[in-house]
Amino acid sequence: MSRFTAGVVVVTARETDESSDTASGDDVGMTATAFLSVSLEPPLVLVSIRHQARMREVLDNQPLWAVSLLSQSQRHIAGRFAIPGRVSDRLMFADIPHRAGPLTGAPLVGGALATLECRTHQIVEAGDHCLVIGEVLAANLPSPDGLPLLHFRGRYRSLA
Repeated sequence: MSRFTAGVVVVTARETDESSDTASGDDVGMTATAFLSVSLEPPLVLVSIRHQARMREVLDNQPLWAVSLLSQSQRHIAGRFAIPGRVSDRLMFADIPHRAGPLTGAPLVGGALATLECRTHQIVEAGDHCLVIGEVLAANLPSPDGLPLLHFRGRYRSLA
């Protein structure tokens, strides 16, 4: 499957108080390349998440989340949110431009090609991953003229 070119996104959510170590909850994010549009009516998207991923735990308790479709100039952001076993999610957002989505409270990465705010519609167990299907509540195009960040053969790539 490494021969299949995929776009790169950052999936984010605001932790609920029940699953957070802090009173107000933390912003959580992860890089994903298994992301796709499922349906236009209603608007649905899908992201595949490992069972052991922190995001899986968060989305079990928080139905609201967001997706930022990264541009080729945001490779450093993709790399940061792909780090396994990181110590603090809060530090991950420290120097990355972002804002809270008005509908979900989830961080939306500044400069992304597009951002989506979603509500979990269904979670399907699939081997060592779960497929999280989200209803798109809002879509925006912060940087519509940029080029996408791609993932191919285990590396981030740009369009030629």
